[in-house]
Amino acid sequence: MILYLHGFRSSPLSMKSRLLAAQMQVLGRADEWLCPQLPASPKLAIALALDLVKNVAPKDLTIIGSSLGGYYATWLAEQLGCRAVLLNPAIVPLIDLEQHVGVTTEFHSDKPFEFKRAYIDELRGFAVPVITQPQRYFLIAATGDEVLDYRDMLAHYQGGQQTVIAGSDHGISEFADYLAPVLAFCGIELDAESSAQ
Repeated sequence: MILYLHGFRSSPLSMKSRLLAAQMQVLGRADEWLCPQLPASPKLAIALALDLVKNVAPKDLTIIGSSLGGYYATWLAEQLGCRAVLLNPAIVPLIDLEQHVGVTTEFHSDKPFEFKRAYIDELRGFAVPVITQPQRYFLIAATGDEVLDYRDMLAHYQGGQQTVIAGSDHGISEFADYLAPVLAFCGIELDAESSAQ
């Protein structure tokens, strides 16, 4: 089972989640794919994620998290003992998100999105100062990330599997090139035919 957690103000319509969902469909494994719309509240987002995977054994679960979703995925992986793939993950989002307190919209719609000051405190509760089993983590970090510093990511996930993309951006525009290694880490191998589609 794969649980995909999108980033701040994002949604299941993000490019990375749509690419992964399409690949799982091609493989006939769409029923092993979960990508919920996360609430703005970190506490509610974590509660939703835990509820979705409550009946999945840790060995059968990989959580993929992008940006703020990567911060959540790390805490969840530590709690559940499952694998996690981090795509330009936020390491200390309290600092970065302070400036976003207020009402804005979701990236892929005009739907209002309110990030309350209280959510900064909620985020503190999900901090993971040091990961405990690096082999359970796969980091993809772009040096050209315009939002977060890739060096913080490399340091935080030291000892884990790491792929550093020279250049690129926060959204990892060329993510299609990384579908195979991401899914392989999740325990899903692509054959030549399905990866060519």
